[in-house]
Amino acid sequence: MTNNPLLQVPQTPFETLPFDQFTPEHFMPALETRIKDAETAFSKLCASKESPTFSNSCEVLETTLAAVEQIGLVLHNLLSAETSEKLQAVAKEFVPLATRFSNDVYLNAELFARIKSVYEQRATLTLTPEQHALLEEQALTFIRNGALLGLPDKEKLRGIDEKLSKLGLEFSDNLLAETNEYFHHTTKAEEVVGLPEASLNAASAAAKERGFTEGWAFTLHAPSFVPVLEYGESRKLRETLWRAYQARCFGASRHSNETNTLEIARLRHERALLLGFTSHADFTLKRRMAESPDKVFALLNQLLTHAKPAALKETEELKAAALKDGISEFKRWDAGFYYNRIKKQRYSIDTETLRPYFPLDRVQQGAFETASRLYGIQFRPAPGVPVYHPDVKPFEVLDKDGIHLAVLYTDFHPRKGKRGGAWMTNYRLQHGKVRPHVSIVMNFTPPTSDKPSLLSFDEVRTLFHEFGHALHGMFSNVTYSSLASPNTFWDFVELPSQIMEDWIFEKECLDLFACHYKTGEKIPLEMVQKIKEAARYYEGCTTLRQLSFGLLDMAWHSKDPSGIQNIVEFERAAIKETELHPFESGTNSSCAFSHIFSGGYSSGYYSYKWAEVLEADAFELFKEKGVFNREIASKFRSEILSRGGSEHPMKLYVRFRGREPSIEPLLRKAGLKV
Repeated sequence: MTNNPLLQVPQTPFETLPFDQFTPEHFMPALETRIKDAETAFSKLCASKESPTFSNSCEVLETTLAAVEQIGLVLHNLLSAETSEKLQAVAKEFVPLATRFSNDVYLNAELFARIKSVYEQRATLTLTPEQHALLEEQALTFIRNGALLGLPDKEKLRGIDEKLSKLGLEFSDNLLAETNEYFHHTTKAEEVVGLPEASLNAASAAAKERGFTEGWAFTLHAPSFVPVLEYGESRKLRETLWRAYQARCFGASRHSNETNTLEIARLRHERALLLGFTSHADFTLKRRMAESPDKVFALLNQLLTHAKPAALKETEELKAAALKDGISEFKRWDAGFYYNRIKKQRYSIDTETLRPYFPLDRVQQGAFETASRLYGIQFRPAPGVPVYHPDVKPFEVLDKDGIHLAVLYTDFHPRKGKRGGAWMTNYRLQHGKVRPHVSIVMNFTPPTSDKPSLLSFDEVRTLFHEFGHALHGMFSNVTYSSLASPNTFWDFVELPSQIMEDWIFEKECLDLFACHYKTGEKIPLEMVQKIKEAARYYEGCTTLRQLSFGLLDMAWHSKDPSGIQNIVEFERAAIKETELHPFESGTNSSCAFSHIFSGGYSSGYYSYKWAEVLEADAFELFKEKGVFNREIASKFRSEILSRGGSEHPMKLYVRFRGREPSIEPLLRKAGLKV
């Protein structure tokens, strides 16, 4: 394919990807071409008689790998946002080939020798901090991928990596298939009592899509099942959907991930031992702010000490409310329903009370305006930019001086070829003068013929969260794409996203966009105050839930998993200190825990809480100086958002804040200070 669109400089606005010109069939030839080019470049480099230097070795490695990785970046983004059977079939060829190429590079002794030579001279070289960071990252990447191993162990490592790449893909495919296939259909009106109108309309449409002439169909996509758990008065329906969600890819499921889960954990541990580490967590955390499993457990247990008493108190309150309805045996599928009821009674607000004030278009504009107030940037539609689905909307982002800064794609609604959840990604990373192409992807309830898409407050938080990641990517200002934002330590990367959530609790920010979609009335001041008060309600249980995920992740990856005989018993033991309700048979989290088994967060789920410490500490400075203080925002941009992985995150944070972070602001913010 000499005219492969994936290999050409796009003739599109801002050189954006020509999604309308390539098909799944273009990916393998593009990858094969880029690999062949890379092999030629590396052969020439290894045969060179020139002494290794940063420019003739490190920079050649950087630019050559970036060209190969760009093809994979596009494929993996589409596998998540707009997949198909054809694309999934291509991925089964693509991923093993890309993995073999990566192994070929990092197990290449001659190539490593050149990088090692430069690394050993680093103290005498005149390099910028970013060049030092790139050199260190390259040298350590070689070592962490087996460059120091003997030939038999190198081949063993190759085999492990290829197996892991296939297993991760299979895990993800299974979860997507299970989520897409499941639905619960009912024609019984008593089963849908209490559900919001929007939820009923969506369920009715879902039933018709599946060939039913009447009734409602509920799926495992969040906009469908979450309202049932929060508002459905039918315990039967709540239980049905809760159990289905908690049993994804487990037990008798034809998309079971039990074997995949065990094998992935086993192979990761074997790989870590091969490289001289005691566990996968030990291997991973050496390149994180946390540095070691001990420090991760210390943070999680410190938060557990503060959160559990609050969570127990909150749970007793839920049980007391349920008992008034005659429910003497409180179940997990009751928690969301009674939480929502108490919150509404106590604060006079709930999800449905707030939705009319958060039409999606205005929330999006509110995020844009918040960024404009802080950083002076502007967003304008870019209708000439090709997109991968009609739902996707492209924007050009202009810097405060009117110069082009980035392209932003927004993709907000669920569909069959799109996985659940929300995320930010890049279609092109920033490097040098090349500006980034960034995408934020979510799964919000679509608009109807008579009503716009109205967001829950949690969904508003989600949009601002992913938009924070997007700002990180768009503000990147480094020389090398491998160090571009958000390519930084994983327990630092959530700081830009989580701090953006803080603005939506401030009236100055909410006044920018929170208006009733019918009347145009701004959200009342008393409601803003109630939102702030309600944000602390149930924080004990919410924190405990996050800690359970972090502890489960660490349990899988901080010890030898080969002795695990029963996934259910293993999981229960790992999270027993966070449990508030009796165990329900037939359920399991691990087999659907895509963050750690296919999403790159292995030994890293704790990073959400780690970054919350940074976020709460950082936002206190904005609160002290003014939430729209341009001077502080400029410093946050220059020291955090623009720097990517060009320096150690703690150095960047200290330059912004003037000191290392404290956990106290987080405990105060969450109301967990004891």
